[in-house]
Amino acid sequence: MDKYLYNGKTKEEALEKALNDLNLEEKDLFIKEKEQKGGLFKNKKVDLEIIKKSDVVDEIKSFLERITKLIGVDVNLEVKKRDDDVTITMYSDNNNILIGKQGRTIEALSVITRQYIHNETGFNYRFSLDVGEYKLKHQKNIEYLAKKVAREVAKTKIEAKLDPMNSYERRIVHSILSDNEKVYTESIGEEPNRAVVIKPRD
Repeated sequence: MDKYLYNGKTKEEALEKALNDLNLEEKDLFIKEKEQKGGLFKNKKVDLEIIKKSDVVDEIKSFLERITKLIGVDVNLEVKKRDDDVTITMYSDNNNILIGKQGRTIEALSVITRQYIHNETGFNYRFSLDVGEYKLKHQKNIEYLAKKVAREVAKTKIEAKLDPMNSYERRIVHSILSDNEKVYTESIGEEPNRAVVIKPRD
């Protein structure tokens, strides 16, 4: 992964050089500032280390290809970008191996990949990892369940506890019901048995 170095008397001057040279906008870059003190007869200058976000995506794809090859699975990777949201979807002849029981393997791959990118760049790059749209389908199922249970809770005025979920799944429930005027949600318990409770507002 290429890292570009630019310097100037100020951060703004160094950044302008980088944007002109790379022909990109600031939002497309990771920028690490390194201020250098000047000597007795030297003015201080600012060094910027620049990494293209597109190069980070390419590095993620390369890393995943290496990891999945070690698992014994050949994958095709598809990248979708929507504003600042990046989703990388893996397709293979054996998606079940990559998903794992209750999605544990795909979660482990996500954690390992994020840590690798942080070690390489010093930045936390936000992206979503999916396998054959498993997460997308799983998310829709959780949203359907949350809405269904919320209707029952609103009708009966009796709170309901959902089955234990991981943090990603709990966030889906909290998010989908955050604007519901008749119920609200709370997480209770300790991992790995932490669960969401849907409660009536009245």
